[in-house]
Amino acid sequence: MGQILRTDSSNPDFIKLVALLDEDLALRDGEDNAFYAQFNGIATLKNCVVYYENGIALGCGALKSFNDRAMEVKRMYVSPNARGKGIASLLLVALEDRAKELGYEQCILETGLRQPEAIALYKKNNYKIIPNYPPYEGIANSVCFKKVL
Repeated sequence: MGQILRTDSSNPDFIKLVALLDEDLALRDGEDNAFYAQFNGIATLKNCVVYYENGIALGCGALKSFNDRAMEVKRMYVSPNARGKGIASLLLVALEDRAKELGYEQCILETGLRQPEAIALYKKNNYKIIPNYPPYEGIANSVCFKKVL
């Protein structure tokens, strides 16, 4: 079994994984990608996690404060060769644990209709679909979720 490292967005493995995520999203979202990209910067993310197996970084995720009660889950990614092993759920739990430690009551997130694996992951982990929150209101491809911690 692997290990999860708590880090920040300066971690080189986190940066590499996010670059792979951005490539994947550009393919999936096509012309919509520019809209989403503006909300996915990683320069100041303080609460990031990276999953390692045998010293190899295979997945990542991050949290960003949304308001005084909620943290937003961002930049979730697992390498294609490591999918289907429960790594994303482990990362999500690690992020939820961190949010609780920091005193937050809920996690929210946005994903897209073109990411059916992500939608399945969040539903499996007891996230509930909510109305799209800013800046995703009125964006047909966006699906927003919330989980009370």
